Amino acid sequence: MPEGIVQREGEEMARATRRQGGGQQRQRRTSRVRPAQLEQLNLNAAGIDVGATEHWVAVPADRDAQPVQRFGAFTADLYALAEWLRQCQIDTVVMESTGVYWIALFEVLEERGFDVKLVDAHQARQVPGRKTDVGDCQWLQELHTYG
Repeated sequence: MPEGIVQREGEEMARATRRQGGGQQRQRRTSRVRPAQLEQLNLNAAGIDVGATEHWVAVPADRDAQPVQRFGAFTADLYALAEWLRQCQIDTVVMESTGVYWIALFEVLEERGFDVKLVDAHQARQVPGRKTDVGDCQWLQELHTYG
């Protein structure tokens, strides 16, 4: 056999032996590495759970006495939602893209100068424990705070 093939086979055998726990004993780490704290990137973020007839909106708890509010889906409601976000000093918004119901809200918010991001509703629903519209908008707001 050529020398290169024998060397590669020997290396593969050594890797397989290490994976199976044979050969040398693995050294255990004696010190634990602490995970880094997540940095809040978007302090002025809001989360919106978009629905066909109503939208649930969450802002940071220190921005309003009621940091979670419900708004209707009519045009006047969308402008009221945008005005409330402006009063709460929100710069960026994340919302679930449910069907086509997000389009009008997206346009109103973008027109008013907000940085708007869409989240796939199917992927957002995969996170366990969030079963309500209120919980959804709060979770979206929290995640968007961290980027």
